[in-house]
Amino acid sequence: MNKLLIAVFTCTVLLYACAVKGPYAPTNKVYKKQAKELTRPLQELPALSASNSALYQAATTNFNLRKPNYVIIHHTAQNSCEKTLQTFILPRTEVSAHYIICKDGTVHHMLNDYFRAWHAGVAKWGNTTDINSVSLGIELDNNGTEEFAESQITSLITLLNILKKTYNIPTPNFIGHSDIATSRKQDPSARFPWKRLADNGLGNWYDAVLDTVPAGFNHLQALRIIGYDVKDSTAAKIAFKRHFIQSDLSPALTGFDKQVINNLFRKY
Repeated sequence: MNKLLIAVFTCTVLLYACAVKGPYAPTNKVYKKQAKELTRPLQELPALSASNSALYQAATTNFNLRKPNYVIIHHTAQNSCEKTLQTFILPRTEVSAHYIICKDGTVHHMLNDYFRAWHAGVAKWGNTTDINSVSLGIELDNNGTEEFAESQITSLITLLNILKKTYNIPTPNFIGHSDIATSRKQDPSARFPWKRLADNGLGNWYDAVLDTVPAGFNHLQALRIIGYDVKDSTAAKIAFKRHFIQSDLSPALTGFDKQVINNLFRKY
């Protein structure tokens, strides 16, 4: 990737994140205070137990910060970036994300990547049930019924490449909100260009040539191996098709759908 592009993009994000003036100055101030309160305990040594005289402090020097391992992509289901920004700064909404990307490609960095945002809700991917603790949440300004703007997707791919490199996020771990919350969510919509992301190393996609599905193929077990929660099998199949098929969101699986599942589960 062009180093100048990365530098310009990073500066754009950081300028917003570090801004002390503007319409979000009051919440930026609260953010700084809350971040200070959260990080203060990190400087303390492991606590001694007053009831156990045999317990000693012995702080190791071999450590670093935990890092995100997944990126979850959402659409805002609102009609403007400004509306979403207002929603995410109100304490009563109890919802947030690390990044918001507007239709014009502007990136708003709302939360330090090491902090836990409240974007996934009740969700599951594979055996992971606390998705918020291991992921970054990215919201795209889109009401769910419209195409995604080219400038928005360009900024998204640039950001995702930076995050992938920074945190060494595995290629398969770029997924959507509907993938992890199959019964509750539909974002990003079937209009989202997952194949384009996969072509950039950001998520898996199926091969152009597909093998014949073997006899006795268990498509639900394969979906579970990919990561889907198949407790609600109908919701799991629709979520899979929203991500990988997109032209048909019925729960019925065609022969082609099963070929795609058979191809994909071998990649996970």
